[in-house]
Amino acid sequence: MWKKVSASALALSLAVTGFANVDQTNAAANEVTRGEYVKAVIDAMGVKLGTGATIKFEDVPDSLKPYIEKAIELKLVSGKTETQFAPNEKITREEAVVIVANAVQSNETFSEDVLNQFKDNQEIKEENRDEMAKAVGLGILTGYEDKTIKPTNVLSYKHLDKILERFLEDYKPAESNTTVSLRILGTSDIHTNIMNYDYYKDTESNSLGLVKTATLIKQAQKENSNSLLFDNGDAIQGTPLGSYKQAIDVLEDGEEHPSITAMELLGYDAATLGNHEFNYGLDYLDEVVDDADFPYVNANIRDANTKDYKYTPYVLIDKEVVDSTGKTTTIKVGVTGIVPPQILNWDKSNLFGKVTVDDSVEAVEKVVPEIQQAGADVIVVLSHSGFGDATHEAGEEDVTYLLTKVEGVDAIITGHAHGVFPGEVDASLTGVDAEKGTMNGVPVVMPGKYGSHLGVIDLTLEQQGEDWEVVAGTGEVREIAEDASDVDATIAAAVKEAHEGTIEYVREAVGETTADIHSYFSQVQDDPSIQIVTDAQKAYVQGKIKGTEFESLPVLSAGAPFKAGTRSDPEYYTFVPKGQLAIKNVADLYLYDNTLAILKVTGADVKEWLEMSAGQFNQIDGNSTAEQQLINSDFRSYNYDVIDGVTYEIDVTQPAKYDASGNVVNEDAERIVNLQFNGEPIDLEQEFIVATNNYRANGTFPGVRNATYVEIYPDENRQAIIDYIIENKTIDPSADGNWKFAELPANVNVVFESSKKAVEVIPEGSNIEYVGDGTDGFGKYSLK
Repeated sequence: MWKKVSASALALSLAVTGFANVDQTNAAANEVTRGEYVKAVIDAMGVKLGTGATIKFEDVPDSLKPYIEKAIELKLVSGKTETQFAPNEKITREEAVVIVANAVQSNETFSEDVLNQFKDNQEIKEENRDEMAKAVGLGILTGYEDKTIKPTNVLSYKHLDKILERFLEDYKPAESNTTVSLRILGTSDIHTNIMNYDYYKDTESNSLGLVKTATLIKQAQKENSNSLLFDNGDAIQGTPLGSYKQAIDVLEDGEEHPSITAMELLGYDAATLGNHEFNYGLDYLDEVVDDADFPYVNANIRDANTKDYKYTPYVLIDKEVVDSTGKTTTIKVGVTGIVPPQILNWDKSNLFGKVTVDDSVEAVEKVVPEIQQAGADVIVVLSHSGFGDATHEAGEEDVTYLLTKVEGVDAIITGHAHGVFPGEVDASLTGVDAEKGTMNGVPVVMPGKYGSHLGVIDLTLEQQGEDWEVVAGTGEVREIAEDASDVDATIAAAVKEAHEGTIEYVREAVGETTADIHSYFSQVQDDPSIQIVTDAQKAYVQGKIKGTEFESLPVLSAGAPFKAGTRSDPEYYTFVPKGQLAIKNVADLYLYDNTLAILKVTGADVKEWLEMSAGQFNQIDGNSTAEQQLINSDFRSYNYDVIDGVTYEIDVTQPAKYDASGNVVNEDAERIVNLQFNGEPIDLEQEFIVATNNYRANGTFPGVRNATYVEIYPDENRQAIIDYIIENKTIDPSADGNWKFAELPANVNVVFESSKKAVEVIPEGSNIEYVGDGTDGFGKYSLK
């Protein structure tokens, strides 16, 4: 039962706060700040404080955060801006009175007419007149002898004392419900970056690694023991370590994958499957996940024959927590997950006829009521999907924004796009609060890639009868340290054998190169890093089709720049120095664990394929002298296919025919000009075999989708490159110059961005020139 605070208790409170015995002769020292006042009011109210974890104001010290948090929770005060509370700003009498008036629950109605007795009542802000009238009516505000209330004057400690004393005569706190602060932690897209090590560069890297994220996890758990930890997928593929455990040091039955071992040591409560979990086939995936001591959930993959869920659609976790009264209680947390339906295209050879994939939004809409019926107090969705947009299209890849609108979803960990949220998102998405980390009121986190960030969601649950209700929530991301100070020794020791085995594997020599190989200019000129890939693919395919019905058909080969500053990373480029070539270099040349494929297409299809690829470039206005960016930042570099075996020019003064998704946007546009085969204009009806990978062959690229024959081989593109280098022993990495830009008007100023390191490899007489700093650490270059 609450008891009214006595005068002696108030005096003690003020003394502890530091307001008693203040030097009244010093005017400045006698003025109360916003932070001091809020702390005094909350202390006087005698309410239970939280941890302060929900406070995101940049100017509030940790010691003050629990008081500000409680005042905001009780709707007594707000910040000056979304990022600033201004705790050291002097508080006016008006502000002070409004705060305590808000705290008093009263059934009485007070007319603003009571303010007319004060000569300076017009100085009161319009939005505060109701609460000021309430304060006068309750006797909290009495005014001065000269019939003024001086609302704009700074509050003094003497008047603070009187305001609080009068306030406590009327303040009777409502019976407060018991609350629980529940913390949801999330990782995503680790891609076997367990150690802080870049296997492609064969060196330590402190911009990645679960061994570094682990320290953030443990710190966040220390701050709030009521914590759960989830992974959002793409954990078993992505670096040579993943390839090493799949193909070299092959997992034996019952042997744990290093990713699983690390996650178990960190105490993960559940995980979902990302699209890259299926790169090695269902049998391998089963072998990996069946050793995990935590559950994997997925609600949109079904067995193709039985139509039943292929995996556990959700789990209900009984989480023991400590509530606001200090008692131990149990919260039931339901967890489900989804993966893009496009896995059926991306890994068709592994999945065709074995599984089907439901629409992600419909799957969540279906499973959430089941989780609620099972008794969940909280529902968390592990969405291996980008944000997408506000329009639902059946089977679309990126749907997280749409999932925030599904009734019953309380928190979402998202990923797949390798981005960071809270952070910038498409401006067309409404209801996004980047400061609170919410979308449509639902806390959402996207924790980067390769262990770069940890997602932290803080939920407040309130007990309502026998049930628990989520009443508030925020999301944030925490970035790993820039040095090795945060490496978790326990995780590092647990994966030591696999890590060292991977390093030995990637250092194995396979041949030599007569010059440096890099991808710095792979988007703007024919490039050696792509040429080696296309040459190796062509050699492989010519061997495969020998003696078949396709032997007489000409073989073309398609390759793309995988490492070309992707996703705003100025270090994300291939660089292989002249000399010995090792497996690590091949992995740097060909990043993904794709397998080889062939397509039978016509000359017309080749042209459309190239028209789609040419969408990588913005349209250049030939009449403008202003600076114009050449590269379309919305177009993924891995979709910029160069096709070797034909020659062609790209006219970027023309509009693109296709958008980044392969939709026709300019029906009559033609960027591909002077397309030739064997020195003659290409015959649009002639048939060709094009060597590519399973990702492209299973997709819906223009040109590709018209293929009359598709075959997926089991051998990796990367292995074909290794075999090609071994066979040739020494390779000349020069490109054959089979494509170029059509001549640009002399007066245009065309620029693009690449690594600043590219300055060192610009050849003499090149049409590329370094201009200066670009954005986000890139360099700016001009193209003539």
